Amino acid sequence: MTDAKSSYRQIIKSTSIFGSVQVFTIIISLIKSKVIAIVIGPAGIGLIGLFNTTINLVGSFTNAGLETSGVKAISTVSHDSTLLAREVSIVNRLVWISGFLGLITLMIFSPLLSQFTFGNTDHTLSFVLLSATLLFKQLTSGSIVVLQGLSKLKYLAKANIYGNLFGLLIAVPLYYFFGIDGIIPSIVLSSLLAMTIAFLYKQKVKIATVKLTNKEVFTEGKQLILLGFSLSIIGLLTTLSSYLLQVFISNYSTVTEVGFYTAGFTILNAYVGVIFTAMATDYYPRLAKVCTDTILVRKLVKEQSEIGVLLLTPIIVLFLAFAPNVIRILYSEEFLPIVPLVCWGILGMIIKAVSWSMGYILIAKGDSKIFVKTSIGFNSVFLIINVLGYCYFGLEGLGITFLMNYIIHFLVLKIIVSKRYDFAFDNEFYKLFGYCSGICIITFLCLSIDFVLLKYILLSILILISLCFSWIQLNRRLHFKDFISRNNK
Repeated sequence: MTDAKSSYRQIIKSTSIFGSVQVFTIIISLIKSKVIAIVIGPAGIGLIGLFNTTINLVGSFTNAGLETSGVKAISTVSHDSTLLAREVSIVNRLVWISGFLGLITLMIFSPLLSQFTFGNTDHTLSFVLLSATLLFKQLTSGSIVVLQGLSKLKYLAKANIYGNLFGLLIAVPLYYFFGIDGIIPSIVLSSLLAMTIAFLYKQKVKIATVKLTNKEVFTEGKQLILLGFSLSIIGLLTTLSSYLLQVFISNYSTVTEVGFYTAGFTILNAYVGVIFTAMATDYYPRLAKVCTDTILVRKLVKEQSEIGVLLLTPIIVLFLAFAPNVIRILYSEEFLPIVPLVCWGILGMIIKAVSWSMGYILIAKGDSKIFVKTSIGFNSVFLIINVLGYCYFGLEGLGITFLMNYIIHFLVLKIIVSKRYDFAFDNEFYKLFGYCSGICIITFLCLSIDFVLLKYILLSILILISLCFSWIQLNRRLHFKDFISRNNK
């Protein structure tokens, strides 16, 4: 088997494992979203969105980026049991410290956050109660980091499945019986269950425990902390820009509009963006291991981008064709105003597949300075153009600016990785990317056809073309028959 074919198959194998997990997660999220949409409506979803964004904002400030820098640190020493035991012990200690820091920070600033987020201090107690989730989430990240860094994909998959399943079993009754009052206990208990399950699966990996002093932890973990701190700044900027946008929408319009925004971007980032979550689990550790070899980096990024584009193309086409029906299924009739938002926004996902793959080069190489600078620029642009888009075009404007944001993201990253790391895609890739983008754009344009019969005939043809094209191109790279037979042995 050629190295290229083997690499493509590794990407598909890991993506299929976590793709299945994410499909299961989507089903769980779908059930939860339906219950929330029916029981507490768009305003309730807006409230949940504001709480979660605020928690994530504080978490981004206090988690030290360990969920990313820890994976890099563990994956690079995974071959040496002694170094591995030491690195895992360092990560574990830092996770506890940063988790308590998050808890204390949210408790202290609860009145201020309530005032800024909601315009009053009525939700101070809610934020105090939610502070525990920052500790639970960080401890969950600590377990996930170990499993991901060691490529324990099956344990990682099971931790995700059971964490989401038990979270659903807790959340649905709380929302059903208590309505909006069930939001806080649901968030807290779900994060506690996720932490417990992730910890149990981490314990299945036998790693020696090393006793370290605090001085040793901070001395030996210096590089991990520096990279993690840079990444936490980036996470903070991303969450802050989203938080400020939600607060702006809430003050400019209503919490219901925030609910529509949250629902639309959940579809784009959680449901459609599931492919990125599935791929990143294996992609980042693999890229971190070869980050010093320019040729291998080019090869891996190109392969990852190709697979991402080919998997997303039929998903985008299908979603565009059935957007109103999908939104009715995921939420309810009340949420149909978000159709233009998600139709524009979903076009940006095929561009994101490429820029996302390139962006990981900066993280894998630990180039924190340039990563922080670009993140400041990207998030500033994100916030400015989204505010303008919403002011002038409402919810549809947010979809247009989402697409614009990823076009800018792609172009800027392309220049950076080309000049800084001598990275470039070949003509074969751009031809593939052009075909797939063309199919998606034509599908989008067909939505404006008034003659319903003609529109759906064309959409049906485009669905078939996208499915056949992706299948043929993937088969050229994988030889599905051999791939399936090998995995069934």
